[in-house]
Amino acid sequence: MKQIIPILAIIILFSCQNNAQSSKKQQAVINADPIEVSIKNGKARAYFASGCFWCVEAIYESVKGVEESISGYSGGHTKSPTYGSSNTGRTGHAEAVEIIYDPKIVSFETLVDVYFASQNVTQVNGQGNDRGSQYRSIIFYQNEEQKQIILKKKAALAKQLDVEIAAEVYPFQKFWVAEDYHQDYEKLHPNHPYIQNVSIPRLNRFKANFPKEFLKKAAH
Repeated sequence: MKQIIPILAIIILFSCQNNAQSSKKQQAVINADPIEVSIKNGKARAYFASGCFWCVEAIYESVKGVEESISGYSGGHTKSPTYGSSNTGRTGHAEAVEIIYDPKIVSFETLVDVYFASQNVTQVNGQGNDRGSQYRSIIFYQNEEQKQIILKKKAALAKQLDVEIAAEVYPFQKFWVAEDYHQDYEKLHPNHPYIQNVSIPRLNRFKANFPKEFLKKAAH
């Protein structure tokens, strides 16, 4: 017993040191200057984290002016995150999407409205049964104008609903594209139980309540 106690103390100390280092690295990410992604071929990019990226990808692709939604990871302090590593909750990354859109058709402001309208805005570290820091809500800004749009909308929503909004606001740093099998998951696996029971109902709730003029017409 006398030998076990010192070993446990070393393990606890080592764990605390690792947690402190991770916290410091994560704080550096939050305090960093944002990186602005340039417009290419008339298309801009925006980045959001809102629970499972399978769900969020399909929601944004239902919006007019959105050309593509790519699943990946962002907001953390480690390089080259994977699905497995992000799920540990120790990388700081959240499942996120890169939205490629035409700013002449849809504004960043509208994309932020889509973000808030398609989730439980009060749930911390998750959406529904998907829980953990890897599923937390984050809106990424690339410049001061975007930051102010986000903060004003977040404050207005908090006042309107009289609740605390869970979404974190981060300066954009880097987006890591997720593994190939995560891309277009809802579209490619429409009969998957998670897609049937979680993703599609979430998409339908969003489409039922969001102004129709911003949504693409359903394919026949």
